[in-house]
Amino acid sequence: MTSQRNLLAGLIFLFSCFAASNCFSADMKLGIMNVQKIIVSCDAGKAAKARFDVKMKELQSTFKAEEEALKELQEEIKKKSSAWNEEKKAEKVREFQNNGRELQAKTEEARYNMKKLQDQELEPILKALEKVVNKYGKDNGYSAIMDDKNGVIYFNESLDITDTIVKKLNGELAGK
Repeated sequence: MTSQRNLLAGLIFLFSCFAASNCFSADMKLGIMNVQKIIVSCDAGKAAKARFDVKMKELQSTFKAEEEALKELQEEIKKKSSAWNEEKKAEKVREFQNNGRELQAKTEEARYNMKKLQDQELEPILKALEKVVNKYGKDNGYSAIMDDKNGVIYFNESLDITDTIVKKLNGELAGK
């Protein structure tokens, strides 16, 4: 959702620049960057990925053992069910179903925790990146710096037409 909003903002920005005849004058300077590439290429990003990978391998090894135990129980049910009475069969099937649900719940919790870890690892990198891009944009005379996937990252405040658009939109919607 956020990336769609950023893309829309970037497209509106570009449309506004094309519509304004003086927007693309000689002093207009745009920069494009790949945030994803920056994150995986920077030292902090590499370290975060290494920590993430270690945690992922730990979880995978934990789940692998539980998956194997579940498969063994399933095989046992297949092989021995004809020799068991109905009560024993029902007990083993319930055990299999319960273990399957527990593994599924643990997997979902692990996914949630990994997403949380990823967000925690990325947050300081993204905050620092925003500061670096803003400073670089100002220091090097950029009018706007955009992510090649998500839209505008930095822009010169003089290009912001938000208030004008809000007034025009309010006027348009008031007439309906």
